[in-house]
Amino acid sequence: MVNIQSVKSPVRADERGQEADHPTSQVALFGADQPLQLDCGIDLAPFQIAYQTYGTLNADKSNAILVCHALTGDQHVANPHPVTGKPGWWETLVGPGKALDTERYFIISSNVLGGCMGSTGPASTNPATGKLWGLDFPVITIPDMVRAQAMLIDRLGIDQLFSVVGGSMGGMQTLQWTAAYPKRVFSALAVACSTRHSAQNIAFHELGRQAVMADPDWRGGRYFEEGTHPHRGLGVARMAAHITYLSDAALHRKFGRRMQDRDLPTFSFDADFQVESYLRYQGSSFVERFDANSYLYLTRAMDYFDIAADHNGVLAEAFRDTQTRFCLMSFTSDWLFPTSESRAVVHALNAGGVRVSFAEIETDKGHDAFLLDVPEFLDIASAFLDSAASVRGLPTTGK
Repeated sequence: MVNIQSVKSPVRADERGQEADHPTSQVALFGADQPLQLDCGIDLAPFQIAYQTYGTLNADKSNAILVCHALTGDQHVANPHPVTGKPGWWETLVGPGKALDTERYFIISSNVLGGCMGSTGPASTNPATGKLWGLDFPVITIPDMVRAQAMLIDRLGIDQLFSVVGGSMGGMQTLQWTAAYPKRVFSALAVACSTRHSAQNIAFHELGRQAVMADPDWRGGRYFEEGTHPHRGLGVARMAAHITYLSDAALHRKFGRRMQDRDLPTFSFDADFQVESYLRYQGSSFVERFDANSYLYLTRAMDYFDIAADHNGVLAEAFRDTQTRFCLMSFTSDWLFPTSESRAVVHALNAGGVRVSFAEIETDKGHDAFLLDVPEFLDIASAFLDSAASVRGLPTTGK
């Protein structure tokens, strides 16, 4: 039995920048003799991938689950965040007795390439110059992220993952894993995602990027060197993006047109409404833990993602050789990745003769529902993994 744990004490919020090079987690280092071939044509070396693990890897290494994070997530899935001190971002799903049961499975979660929590990205130090990469960092893609993850899984000595699980950008990585490594993924749980970004989503990302780059403190991406930080632009980008993660019904239920700590309007541009105050809080808290340049790189990676484009525009061809068991889920109020996009993936999988189950979950919580306590989502995830575990010969809950 191999028992690997990696949770250290939190660091202070003012040490956020140190996480980029010296993360509060495990780190896999890849030297100059192990370059990562990027889609842009560059070989990246050396580089590192920061990751967390939970649970125990069994003797034949057959119970490993890779959790892929969304755009602004990281490797801290089920432990307090080292910068904010907040609980892990997917503790509704990961932990003892939960769908991703850390008493039965060995959970791995890595910070994506291009991130800012320890995996090499624009906030990391470029070993060739001794300065932070900034915009000298090469533009990366979702396939690049997955290739880096595959190198990490190789480093851990795992031939086949029992499952790859993710939502939103994490779901994109999940689908890319099954297309790129069809024999290495026994099961896949992809939630609230698609095999390519829509024009509307690209438009929202461009809005966010322009907000960052329009901030005078961005300094052409060299804000660290000049002692500034584009917190206003990044905050606006986060505010705009956060609106897309919610639904109109959720916003109405949470806030309506209620005033914030007042009975009458101020007749100013202060945050008169609760929803305004909420968005401003989301923007200001986000800039404490996330790097502005990483935001540019990761949104661009999502924009470029298109699995079918690598298979002559025929999505079914991407999955034709896979033996992976799939479960896809969508949410009725998710207008960022609507159900129609999940159904298109299901149809492509069916055309390729792949085992796939699908569920559309009724909720008014919008795209963010996959991060929240939505009982039907959690129950379906648990049942799918339990079913796959029984086929794989792993312990099940017996429910």
